Amino acid sequence: MKIAFTAPMKPLDDPVPSGDRTMGRLIVKALEAGEHEVRIASRFRSWRKDGSEDLQRAVKRDALAEAERVAKEWDAANYRPDIFLTYHLYHKAPDWIGPALADRYSIPYAIIEASRAPKRRTGPWAFGFSAADEALSRADQVAALHRADSECLSDVVPKDRLRVLLPFLDTSPFETDSRPAQADSISGDKPLKLLTVAMMREGDKTRSYEVLAAALGKVRDLPWHLTIVGDGPARDHVLSLFPPDRITMRSALPPEDLPAQYAAHDLFVWPAIREAFGFVFLEAQASGLGVIAGDTFGVPDIVIDGETGLISPEGDAEAFAQNLRKVLNDRPLAARLGETARDHIKANHRLQAGTRRLNAFLEAAQDQYWHRMPLDKRYAATDLT
Repeated sequence: MKIAFTAPMKPLDDPVPSGDRTMGRLIVKALEAGEHEVRIASRFRSWRKDGSEDLQRAVKRDALAEAERVAKEWDAANYRPDIFLTYHLYHKAPDWIGPALADRYSIPYAIIEASRAPKRRTGPWAFGFSAADEALSRADQVAALHRADSECLSDVVPKDRLRVLLPFLDTSPFETDSRPAQADSISGDKPLKLLTVAMMREGDKTRSYEVLAAALGKVRDLPWHLTIVGDGPARDHVLSLFPPDRITMRSALPPEDLPAQYAAHDLFVWPAIREAFGFVFLEAQASGLGVIAGDTFGVPDIVIDGETGLISPEGDAEAFAQNLRKVLNDRPLAARLGETARDHIKANHRLQAGTRRLNAFLEAAQDQYWHRMPLDKRYAATDLT
């Protein structure tokens, strides 16, 4: 299948690393593994930090001009995709390009990772909210990456066009049995090796670090040592939250260096405040690490509470600390969580599983487009007239 792809939230080659960029790249990789031909239709970014109707109208004008440019490029190359696929759409990042091109070329339109916040129906984001809803209504198939988003989308997307497409990853870099340090810290008296991986930005990331620091402060009587992998403008504040003698700071690392960090630790810890699902939880579990996590949006969809990790209410430092204490007082539990986590990822979240789910999603979009097509156009498409 020939797939035209765009990501209005963040282009796939954006220089700033994020779980969003990683997931977008993985979607393309899984599609190509399924022998689809993926073409990046546009790098246009509709996302804006601040909202106002005038600003969003200007973005819409630029987006439609970009759609016209893409159409001319396609026509010159005699290119016509089988489907237009948009990754990550919401009120701050509406998609005008996909619907315009899908209508122009009479092809199905599909969206992966859509979210909807009804409180944005009015106020400075009302124009973007309405535009996102229009794209959702036009879509032949919409996939949320977790159940919480799916529930919000059900008000505007019919049930037969809405599904949950669980996230996935390429597990090959993380599937290693070399965990030489684990036996000492789990079976002996050495501090349990904790790991967290997250950027240091103001807002929810910083709040997550604050909850983590507060929770760890409640278990200072037990032996643990935390490695932090991350960097950003809030670095000084974040580091001030933790006792220097109990942490190792690794700064931000390139993706290829992360598997070794996971393999060298015993437990992954992150409150994940307001995160869609936390891509790091997939990586940690694929590496054989159990996790201590916050009950945020899609986290329960990828972390099995009591089996691959322990989940506490979002932002609750006391409950997070209780889960930490449970593992710190039962070292073999860390190993059991990690073993189950690795098996869980292999069974449900590998790239191959992503390819199968994406194939089913695209086929459903094509079926929906066909059934929604007026009969005269349907007959013309099959040369029956």
